[in-house]
Amino acid sequence: MRYTNIESSVIKSKFEILQPLMNERLCRLWAATEVHSLGHGGLTLVSKATGLSIPRIRTGIQELKLLTFSSLTHNSSSTNVQPYAIRRPGGGRKLVEEKDPSIESALEKMLDNETAGDPMSEQKWIRTSTHELSKRLAETGHKASAGTICRLLKKMGFSLKANKRRQLHTNCPGRDDQFRFIASQKEAFTIAGLPIISVDTKKKELIGEFNNSGRTWRRQAEEVNEHDFPSEALCKAVPYGIYNVTKNSGYVFVGISCDTPEFAVDNITKWWEIEGQDVYPKRDKLLILADSGGSNSCRSRSWKFSLQEKLSNQFGLSVTVCHYPTGCSKWNPVEHRLFSYISMNWAGKPLKTIGAMLAYIRGTSTTTGLTVKAFLQERQYKEGKEVSKEMMKQLNINFLIPNPEWNYTISPC
Repeated sequence: MRYTNIESSVIKSKFEILQPLMNERLCRLWAATEVHSLGHGGLTLVSKATGLSIPRIRTGIQELKLLTFSSLTHNSSSTNVQPYAIRRPGGGRKLVEEKDPSIESALEKMLDNETAGDPMSEQKWIRTSTHELSKRLAETGHKASAGTICRLLKKMGFSLKANKRRQLHTNCPGRDDQFRFIASQKEAFTIAGLPIISVDTKKKELIGEFNNSGRTWRRQAEEVNEHDFPSEALCKAVPYGIYNVTKNSGYVFVGISCDTPEFAVDNITKWWEIEGQDVYPKRDKLLILADSGGSNSCRSRSWKFSLQEKLSNQFGLSVTVCHYPTGCSKWNPVEHRLFSYISMNWAGKPLKTIGAMLAYIRGTSTTTGLTVKAFLQERQYKEGKEVSKEMMKQLNINFLIPNPEWNYTISPC
C-alpha cells in the first residue's frame, strides 16, 4: 500500500509532540500501534517518519502482542516482558566493571596509599575526591565517571563519613558507685525537703555581630561578621547556671570576666540570698551537684575554700558537694534541663549585646514549667588565685565514702 507525504507528516507531527513525554518503552509501543493501524507498509513509513530503527519498532510490536488483558492482570508472570518494565531484564548499558573487569583491582591499588583506617576494625576512609580518582583511572586506561567511582567505592565498603568522637573508655572503678551515691543523696535531700542545686558554666559566648548556629523564621537572613575573631567582640560572656532540681527553676549569672572558683561560689551565694533562703527557710543543709572539672573542680582548693568562707560560714549552711565522674558531665541536670533549652531559645540569633543575651535566657521556658532568671555579674575576677596549705587546714570539711575525692561536706566553723 502506498502512503502519501501527508500521512508521513502527520505521524512525524504526533511523534514530535509525544516524544518528550515517553520513555524508551512507551516510544516503542506507540510506534507499534501506529504500524498496526496502518497495516502493510506501515513499518517502513513509521520508521522514516520518526527516525526509529526498524528492529526497535519490531521489538515494540512483539511487546504489544504480549500485552493482552490477561498479561496485565492475571498472567503477567508467564510472559517474557514485565508489564511496567521499560527494558527486559539485562537490558541497557552494561556496568563498567563488567566491560572492564580489572577496574576494581586498579582502583583498589590506587587507594592503597590513600586509605587510612582503624587497624582493629574494617572501617576505611580515603582522602582523594571521586573526581580526582576518575581522572587518575583514565590516565591508566580505565574510564569511569565520578558517579561510577562513588558506586564502586560503596561496593568496596567505603562511604561518606563525618567525624565521630571516639567513646572514651577510661578505667574508672568508682564510677557506678558514684552514680548510686548521688542518687541516694538526691533522694534523701528530696524527702527531707532540703535544697538541691545543679551547677556548671555554660559555653562562653562572644558578644557582637557573630554567627550563632541554628535557623529562624524570617524573610531575610540576618547578616553577621564573616569571621568570629575574639578581638572584634564587645566582650566574652561567661554564663554560670544554677538549676534547682526539685523546683524546676534556673538562675543564670552572666559574667564578663574569668571563669574562676570564686566566680562560681559568688553566684551560688547570690542565688541563696535572692531565692534559696526564702524558698527554704530554716534549712541548714544544701546539696550541690557539679562536674569534676572547670571552676567547680573537685581538686580545686579555691573552690572548697570559697564555699567554706562565703557560703557555709556566712549563712550557717552545711554544704554537701557531689561531683560527677570525669567525662560524665552530660548527666549533670543543669546540662540537659537548663542549658539545652537556653541554646534552643537563642539558636540562629546573634548575641549582639549582653542585654540581648540576658533577654534570651529570661525568655527560656518549657511545657513542664521551667522558669529562668538571669543577672549580670559585673565583678572582675583574676585567675590563678592561690590557696595555701595553711588556709586549707582552716576548712571544716568531712570527706564522704565511697569516693572521698568526689564527695564531701563543708560545715560552718
